[in-house]
Amino acid sequence: MVATMTAGEFLALHDRTEPTDPLVLPNVWDAVSARAFAEAGFPVLATSSAAVAAVLGYRDGGDTPPDEMFAALKRIVRSVDVPVTADIENGYGLAPVEIVERLLDAGVIGCNLEDSDAATKQLNDPVQHAEWLSEVSVAAGDRLVLNARVDTFLYGDHSVESAAKRAGLYIDAGADVIYPILAPEELLPDLANSIRRPLNALHLPGTSSPSRLGSLGAARVTFGGGLQKQSSDDITELAQRIGRAYGAQSQ
Repeated sequence: MVATMTAGEFLALHDRTEPTDPLVLPNVWDAVSARAFAEAGFPVLATSSAAVAAVLGYRDGGDTPPDEMFAALKRIVRSVDVPVTADIENGYGLAPVEIVERLLDAGVIGCNLEDSDAATKQLNDPVQHAEWLSEVSVAAGDRLVLNARVDTFLYGDHSVESAAKRAGLYIDAGADVIYPILAPEELLPDLANSIRRPLNALHLPGTSSPSRLGSLGAARVTFGGGLQKQSSDDITELAQRIGRAYGAQSQ
């Protein structure tokens, strides 16, 4: 299947006329989940590195070999007729040009790139990271929507000022969307006012709805690995129920 939306058209979907109607991107992890959400009517899908890693048998945080991650992205993209944007963590140590080549070969329309090292739980130097993002942006041209993740609410001082400072550098480097992951929802209005690009907010189970996050300033709402975790929990419950009913008989 081939999606026909351009990166520019995808970026335009972030421009919301109604604040309570943000762009909602479900995070998928394989062909089955991608088809399910595409058939539910979502115009664009996102992947989750944590979710894809889980189904490939790896931990999140850069443990997935890049060849396996990009192969998984290809399978997801070819299974649906809607565009897919990919979470590729911090790029797996690949050079910017190779990152772009692999993303385009996989057929995705955009990507997330993080500004921290999950292994060391340290933030990247923001100036050096911005320079690296600029190389990715130049290589991509207008073919990919670049979502720059800001990890100050993971490993930094949790302030609007720190997030906005990094965001400004990344925007100057070519980022199209800014993703201050785990930013408290009460800070979203200040972040939206401080950052001159569409804001991506993370929806967590049991928290405010995507509509509420949109009203607070999010132009785009994603779910991270939460949807795959819910699916995994459902499978575990099913397995235990079948095990209680039939497991003893089969031994």
